[in-house]
Parts: sequence; structure tokens; C-alpha cells
Amino acid sequence: MRGKSLLLGMLFICLGYTGMAQKLNDKNSVVVIKTSAQCEMCEERIMSELNMHKGVRKIEFNLPTKEVTITYNAVKTSEEDLREAISEIGYSADDILAADNAYEKLPSCCKKPADR
Repeated sequence: MRGKSLLLGMLFICLGYTGMAQKLNDKNSVVVIKTSAQCEMCEERIMSELNMHKGVRKIEFNLPTKEVTITYNAVKTSEEDLREAISEIGYSADDILAADNAYEKLPSCCKKPADR
């Protein structure tokens, strides 16, 4: 009898944990943002800075397409916040232009070819 109670208790704990995990996953969203990144240094800079941004869970960067795919907690941040964060690093993000002061500080290899 004691063994059955222990087994039943463990089952309830596992089911409760599974339910919590599903709720956490409901908060995650994914966004793909087109950037003005030019080289691997740009990729490293964007990924490094975004990793410190609150709510960011995972970042994947495709340098040939200049797109960054971000998995984030929608309760802690938003698509617009992520675009603004990329702008503040010095890169354009979709329709948001790079912040001028941050863009000027980028190495020449990270600037658009017309600005080198």
C-alpha cells in the first residue's frame, strides 16, 4: 500500500511539472529580423549584446541573408524592443535605422560599403 501511495505521489509531481513546462513554452515567441550586418564581427557583436538582453532565450544568425532569428520570452520583451536593441548596437533592424552614435563607433568593416 505504501509503495502505491509513493508511486501515485510521484505521478502527480511529474504531471504537475509537465503542465508547468508547457505554460513556460507558451510565453516563448520567435522573430526573424533583417539587419545591416556585414561580417562575422558584426554577427558576434549582435549575438553578444542580444544574449544580455532580458527575455532572450536563443539567437541564430544567418550572415548570408543578414537575418537574426531570436527566441524570446514575450512577457519580458517584445519584437520592437529587440529591434531597438539591435539599432542601439549600431545596425539597422528591419525598418528601424541604426542609432547614429553607435553606427559611428563600428569598425569600418562593419559599416555599409557606401560608408567605408
